[in-house]
Amino acid sequence: SIACAQMGDPNASIPTPQPVYTRPMFAAFGGSVQNSAVSFVSAAAQDAGIGAALGLAKTTVPVEHTRTISKADMVHNDYCPDIEVNPETYEVRADGELLTCEPAIELPMAQRYFMF
Repeated sequence: SIACAQMGDPNASIPTPQPVYTRPMFAAFGGSVQNSAVSFVSAAAQDAGIGAALGLAKTTVPVEHTRTISKADMVHNDYCPDIEVNPETYEVRADGELLTCEPAIELPMAQRYFMF
């Protein structure tokens, strides 16, 4: 379901007018809203019928196996180095290796407005 999309002027005669705004689409209205999303609840709440008790139109789904998830379970971000920070020199080391970075010359995202 498409709930929102980048759209230009609805009165324009070409498909790429400026400025472009995020506007609600067909799935953001009516019965589409509750049919295109779920509410995650605890297993105890699911067993107690929380959806009916609260009159929820969305489907409720119990969360599972969340207490055993750790950093090691992350597919692309499982590295856990030993971080040391020297409080006097502010040197930062990861697994004994000194981490350095040169000052940024240009900060393109630090402007007031970012277009495109």
